[in-house]
Amino acid sequence: MTYRDIDLNINDETKAMLRLVEKFSMKVMRTTGVALDKLIDPADVIAKDSKLWDVFKGFRELGLHLLQIPKSLGGMADNLDPMAAILITEQLGYADAGLTISMGVSCLPFNYAALFPIPEMQQLVRNFCDDKEGKMIGCWAITEPDHGTDWTLGGNNPRCGPSVKAVLQGDEYIVNGEKSAWVSNGTIATHALLHVGLEPQRGMEGQGLAIIPLDLPGISRGKPLDKMGQRPLNQGSIIFQDARIPKKYMVIPYPDFIKASSGRTLANVNGSMAIVFAGLAKAAFDEAFRYAKQRIQGGVPIYEHKNVKLKLMKMFTMVEAARAHARRVAIYNLQNPFSPAVAHAVAAKCLSTETATTVASEAMQILGGYGLVKEFPIEKMFRDARVSMIEDGVNEALLLKAFEYI
Repeated sequence: MTYRDIDLNINDETKAMLRLVEKFSMKVMRTTGVALDKLIDPADVIAKDSKLWDVFKGFRELGLHLLQIPKSLGGMADNLDPMAAILITEQLGYADAGLTISMGVSCLPFNYAALFPIPEMQQLVRNFCDDKEGKMIGCWAITEPDHGTDWTLGGNNPRCGPSVKAVLQGDEYIVNGEKSAWVSNGTIATHALLHVGLEPQRGMEGQGLAIIPLDLPGISRGKPLDKMGQRPLNQGSIIFQDARIPKKYMVIPYPDFIKASSGRTLANVNGSMAIVFAGLAKAAFDEAFRYAKQRIQGGVPIYEHKNVKLKLMKMFTMVEAARAHARRVAIYNLQNPFSPAVAHAVAAKCLSTETATTVASEAMQILGGYGLVKEFPIEKMFRDARVSMIEDGVNEALLLKAFEYI
């Protein structure tokens, strides 16, 4: 573009990494995302011959699954420039938000496993780091058919506790219940970061956390979800019917620990979402700006018309504000992992997702009729952005929860 990116203090190694990521994101992720979005049946997105697997493989070959795992287990988190992971995530979101979320969630159980000095968990992480084919895929099994916002606002109300419950019997937990169709990577995941109810009388504060393989007896999957936006992101339910989970997989069997660390989870998840959708917002602006320079109306390119200039400048201001806020929060929380800025992270998620939706809508207005057709990327960007205001927590519920941390 003709405007400058004003990133400061980025070392040469990070710049080189970003060039590789940009090439992969635009030549593989962007083109694959567009192709998968057009598939009518969401089952085709995850078919054996789907281009989706090229994205998983490319992501792993670049080592992007290693960004949050310590070097001692095979990762690269220790020596990575803090800005690198942020800029990489933004660039991936710029290319395709749904696929970026899929790639990020695919790492989640293994990133968590690295936190626990349990031999089985440590070996699981090493195996994941060695996986360059994308055969090990994670999911975050939290949302349920009857409990979405309850995970954010349910508190200790026993009527709002998890539907998926685990009962300890000897050296195993017996798990029953269903995680909803909104579980990202739900029908393709090999492993899950699983939230379960251990003490139902305590509501959402009575939960535990397990990291499990999903090939255990008693675990089945639903159909891939057919949705408006982020169609390349596989989502589907996970059903537990007297599933036996070895006790060693329940990495956090103490609900009080989950309650004490809930702020960190809110900060991490929302901070990441903020970066992804700041990237999408920038992509939508770039498409509108590029089109405005090419489209002739009244004998001149439409970006010479004052009303279009004003619209573009307002969009530019919104995008840069969202990007700056998301980065500022991310840097702070990377430097303060045990006391993150929760309210700031949630505010950043809401700002970025609302900015992406607004900017994509305004871009659609600039493109006019072409903004509505699939030959141009804006209509997909708009659908992908609109999903984000509900995704990983409805913005209104997140803001209410975040108010507790101000």
